[in-house]
Amino acid sequence: MALSDVKCRNTRPASKLVKLSDGGGLQLWVQPTGSRLWRFAYRFGGKQKLLALGSYPLISLAEARESRDTAKRLLLRGIDPAQERKWRKKADSAKDTFRSIAAEYIDKLKKEGRADRTITKVKWLLDFAYPTFGDKSVREIDSATILAVLRSVEIRGRYESARRLRSTIGSVLRYAIATARAEADPTIALRGALISPTVTSRAAITDPKALGGLLRAIDAFDGQATTRAALKLMALLFPRPGELRAAGWDEFDFKSSVWTIPEGRMKMRRPHRVPLSRQAVSVLTSLREITGGGSLLFPCVRSNWRPISDNTLNAALRRIGYSKEEATAHGFRATASTLLNECGKWHPDAIERQLAHIENNEVRRAYARAEHWEERVRMMQWWADYLDEIENAKPAAELKQVWLQPRSPHLS
Repeated sequence: MALSDVKCRNTRPASKLVKLSDGGGLQLWVQPTGSRLWRFAYRFGGKQKLLALGSYPLISLAEARESRDTAKRLLLRGIDPAQERKWRKKADSAKDTFRSIAAEYIDKLKKEGRADRTITKVKWLLDFAYPTFGDKSVREIDSATILAVLRSVEIRGRYESARRLRSTIGSVLRYAIATARAEADPTIALRGALISPTVTSRAAITDPKALGGLLRAIDAFDGQATTRAALKLMALLFPRPGELRAAGWDEFDFKSSVWTIPEGRMKMRRPHRVPLSRQAVSVLTSLREITGGGSLLFPCVRSNWRPISDNTLNAALRRIGYSKEEATAHGFRATASTLLNECGKWHPDAIERQLAHIENNEVRRAYARAEHWEERVRMMQWWADYLDEIENAKPAAELKQVWLQPRSPHLS
């Protein structure tokens, strides 16, 4: 006889298990404790089996019948309902692991057009987390588990990496929350738990006389000619080192004397134009005789398709006698910014545009869209001429004349 909600609800528990049948293999088990559990009894492969369908009244009679009918349809197709459930749980569990969700998050970053170096850094950071909880469901990951991973990085003295790892793990978990696979981000509770890294500015030479010495040392560099050219271009053009390392010949317009860096290689994700002084064109022309047959200005020794490494330029500076506390490749940007501002000839906004900086103030940024291109062209040629002056170590009186030339009309 088929069951009714009244019978399901009112059947009182006994000292032993009471089984109520609804037909078609569906049963309601009334336990001595009072709990009521749905079970589907069936045969598969010559064996009697049971499939749990949940508890009553959380699962209603109608829902239990629907689950029974679904299971019977699987049996008609020769599929064991219990085994099918195990496979489905395993598949669902694989989709909820930290590793799988992190892969989705990385794919999202790629579709958003994030730079390759950003994607590489995210992958590198997440590799610290995978051995501990990569294959765990995101719902099982707690603050203590994450902190243990962060401490393993921090104990090596890599405080900044630990801080970035916490942020990256948090980004993955917030993505899991947004896609309905997690309820909380445990990294929030870890704010303030890590050692704050000591921020140190990249070493840069800002004294004209010392800068002249550095330029002479670069000119006398006896290593790879391409490395010497890269250091000269860093001084002349002061881009971010990564922007120069990965530069391709197709980015240079020698007719117009312009280097256009595509947005995919820019930190701020916007294309950037760099005016080329006569000196920069001369360095590039000589370099083209060496590497112009390939696509990159600075291919690495082992492959024409990969640029020189991050450390190549800094290692060259060490080789010519400058410690990391004295000079760095990135420091050429601070050198140019300091000396261009101090000379008083150029509008600060023109200098900032040439450095590819973006105004922090959102309101001002909305209006400060001018590129100051013509002024930047003059400024870059002046800068190259000035570097020639200090490298040639002319008398102080002559050097002073360079600084006292007429100011930019923008500042008059």
